[in-house]
Amino acid sequence: MDKMKFETPDMAQMNVEKIAALFPNCVAESKGADGKLKKAVNFDALKQMLGSDVAEGDESYEFTWVGKRDAMVEAAKPIRKTLRPCVEESVNFDTTENLYIEGDNLEALKLLQEGYLGKVKMIYIDPPYNTGNDFIYKDDFRMDSDKYAEESGAVDDEGNRMVQNSDSNGRFHSDWCSMIYSRLLLARNLLTDDGVIFISIDDNEQANLKKICDEVFGESNFVSDLIWQSTAGSNTGTDIVTVTENVLVYTKNRNVFVFDGMLADEKSYALSDEYENVRGKYALDKLDRRRVGAHYSDALNYPIEMPDGTMRYPGGGSTKSSEGWNYLWSKTKVKWGLENGFIEFKQINGIWNVYNKRYAKIDNEGNAVERTIPFRNLITSESFNTAQGTAEIRSLFESRPFDFPKPSAFIKHLLSTAVRKDKNALILDFFSGSASTAHAVMQMNLEDGGKRKFILVQLPEKCLEESEAIKAGYKTICEIGKERIRRAGARILVDQQAKQETAEGKNDLFDSAEQQPTAKNLDVGFRVLKIDESNMKDVYYSAGEISQQDLIEQISNVKDGRTDLDLLFGCLVDWGVSLSLPIKTETIEGVKVHNVNDGDLVACFSEQIPEAAIRQIAAAKPLRAVFRDSSFASDSAKINVTEIFKTISPNTTVKVV
Repeated sequence: MDKMKFETPDMAQMNVEKIAALFPNCVAESKGADGKLKKAVNFDALKQMLGSDVAEGDESYEFTWVGKRDAMVEAAKPIRKTLRPCVEESVNFDTTENLYIEGDNLEALKLLQEGYLGKVKMIYIDPPYNTGNDFIYKDDFRMDSDKYAEESGAVDDEGNRMVQNSDSNGRFHSDWCSMIYSRLLLARNLLTDDGVIFISIDDNEQANLKKICDEVFGESNFVSDLIWQSTAGSNTGTDIVTVTENVLVYTKNRNVFVFDGMLADEKSYALSDEYENVRGKYALDKLDRRRVGAHYSDALNYPIEMPDGTMRYPGGGSTKSSEGWNYLWSKTKVKWGLENGFIEFKQINGIWNVYNKRYAKIDNEGNAVERTIPFRNLITSESFNTAQGTAEIRSLFESRPFDFPKPSAFIKHLLSTAVRKDKNALILDFFSGSASTAHAVMQMNLEDGGKRKFILVQLPEKCLEESEAIKAGYKTICEIGKERIRRAGARILVDQQAKQETAEGKNDLFDSAEQQPTAKNLDVGFRVLKIDESNMKDVYYSAGEISQQDLIEQISNVKDGRTDLDLLFGCLVDWGVSLSLPIKTETIEGVKVHNVNDGDLVACFSEQIPEAAIRQIAAAKPLRAVFRDSSFASDSAKINVTEIFKTISPNTTVKVV
């Protein structure tokens, strides 16, 4: 049986594989630094394949900074870390599909690469704005983490690498660019082909972030630079007061992604007729327009009979206009409209006007339609502002444990542009802060009965001394974020109950009873997963250095204190299985067996597993099965397990930890 590798993908080797698929003659085996053979690119051969289309020399358009290459290497470098579940800090651990990951988001993105590759529909992040007071995730590009920590002193008690990026630092912009670049490279991999990313930023790094995003996502996938008037007044700036922030919007593939559009205001449809029950209310649009040049069509310049028997040409005259007036509908379409109630006549100041009815629920072909209007790239403070975010968190905590949180309504507005129709979308925020994104996702699900899911990532940054957060008992930002989700979720359930009680008295609140969200299917829970060192012991000894005591300690290759659940989630990460799937634990022949999503993965980590238990596990025909290596006394015992699965469930992949 193969062993689990418990290492994130080597992104550099994955890129080599992609080149090999296109140009197999340009990839050969080469000996690496560890002496092992691996695939490597022959750049001379690749240049020959590309001919003259190779950028060389100094004259090429690119955006670069000190540390860019190191940031690329850092993004591609595998890590030996794991995600340890924390049931006691979670809500509805067994049933929820939401995740809260505590730790460095660069490491989190690496750990998510296999399980969530191409599965995230929308990413929203609010990274540090690099104002000169921000703490930046200081990634270790050139030295091992212990040496870095020793020389820089830039780690907290938990070992997290954080430094204040003051503007006196010679690499002020470079450090920030490296930090965001490596994370965006990994984040792009997680987006679906029709996925989209929204990034909040201000003037300090907007220009640099735009160039980085053009490179990572492709300039052709740029959608918009949203301008948010985040406050009506501000003390930022002297000559010109700054009252705006930016939200850069990029798609994974602009040719595939379609924005949902803003639902039209119901007040726009105020008129009623006998078709209202089916078509909804309607508004009137004039049926004629003045056309210029090639837009004019003589075939559309014809008369229509008015209710009093007179004939009216487009433009209002009794004869054909020479000024280029047209009806918008053909004669055949007008005949259909008259027969089906889509045309209305009105006499104003003695002149007849012709209108077509624009119904709320159907188009002018009679087909069901959802009326929307495009979103705009300007969001005013009347709609959403930072004061709302502060008031919102104060109402949840009765204090202000987090400064300048984004209002959840603002993030819900962004969500509505991308995942309003996709009610099962997965949303990722890897700079989660006060967890406004989770609040917005849950609120949106409450309003439309959706089952959208979120993954939040946050480094456990220490709260500042003497801050309201410390006084309220919150030591880290993670503690604030998790408590925010708990409190927001509880309030949403109360709102949901009130909504259901109203729905029972008003049948028209929902089109059907099935659409009504219930406490059973509204997910306000989350699984807390914390990034930690590998579950497996590290062996650094050469053969001559191993003592008898060392051999005794190495009988188990699992670190002390690691539970079955720790090992199970380590396997989920390594195998690329979703971390939010339901888990059932049962006892079979006296040993605990964990079953993920009814057979996606079955695990038993007991020290001694009876053959009868193995046969029952195999009989369930899981996709994957994993056991503890030390459970088997000998190689022959492992071979026996392999043979059992070959006989009973040959399609099951079996491994050991």
